[in-house]
Amino acid sequence: MTVHPSLQNYADAWTHSVDAIAALVQPLDEPDWNRRTPCPGWSVRDIVSHVIGMESEMLGDPRPIHTLPRDLYHVTDELSRYMEMQVDVRRHHTSPEMTAELEYTIIRRNRQLRNESREPGTMVRAPLGTEQTLERAMQLRAVDVWVHEQDLRTALGEPGGLDSPGAYVARDTLVAALPKVVAKDAGAPANSAVVFDVHGPIEFMRTVRVDADGRGTVDGAPSLGPAVTLVLDWETYFRLACGRVRPAAVADRVKVDGDQELADAILAAFAVTK
Repeated sequence: MTVHPSLQNYADAWTHSVDAIAALVQPLDEPDWNRRTPCPGWSVRDIVSHVIGMESEMLGDPRPIHTLPRDLYHVTDELSRYMEMQVDVRRHHTSPEMTAELEYTIIRRNRQLRNESREPGTMVRAPLGTEQTLERAMQLRAVDVWVHEQDLRTALGEPGGLDSPGAYVARDTLVAALPKVVAKDAGAPANSAVVFDVHGPIEFMRTVRVDADGRGTVDGAPSLGPAVTLVLDWETYFRLACGRVRPAAVADRVKVDGDQELADAILAAFAVTK
C-alpha cells in the first residue's frame, strides 16, 4: 500500500471489519436481512446499506436524490436524516443486490486505499457538506464499520471480533471522548478524578482528571482518591458509549464505587455516538 504510515492502522482495521461484514451477510437468506439490530431503527439490510453509502461517499460518489418517509422515528436531527438517505434508498433491495453492491464497493475502496498517497492532513468530504482531515475520516470509518460489525454479529448470533484491530481503534476513539463526558456533560466537580476500569477481551484503566477550572483530561495513571470508579467489561463499555444499550439495562454489569449520583450522571451522558 502507498497509504501514509500514520493511516495504515486505520486502513488495516477498516479492512478487517468490512471483510467480516461481507462474510457475515454473504450466506444470509432473504428474511435474515430484515432482522433488527442494536442500532436504533436499523435492520441488517439497513446497516449494510449505511456501510455501502458511506464508503461510496469516501470514493466521491454523488449522494442519492431521494425523499425520506415522514414516519421514521429514529430520524431526529439533520445528521440522522443525512445518514438515513443512503439507507432508505436501498430498503427494498434484494439479498443478491445488497451483497453484489457491497462486494463492488469494497473492491473499489481497497483499490483507493492501495493508491492513497495524500497526506493525513488533506481535507476531504464529511457529512452535512463539511470537511475533515483524511486521517480523521479514516479513523471514523474504521470505528464505524467495527461498531456495525458488532451490530450485525449481535443480530445474527455470531459473536466475535471484540479484540480485532477495529476494536482498538474504537477504544482509543471512545476514550478520547471521556473528558467531555465527565467534566462537561456529567459536571464532575473541580479537582476530582473518575476512574474507568475495563476488563474482558480488551483491558484498560483510564483516569479522567478535572482541574480547578473544570477542564477534563484523560490518562492511564491510577488515582489515589477518585470520586468514582466504574468497573465494567469491554462489551458493555462500547455498547453504552455507542448508544446500543441504556444504563438501566446493564446496571448489573457496571460496578460503581464512590459517588453514585455522579456515576449516574456519567452513565446518562456516556453515549457519544449513535
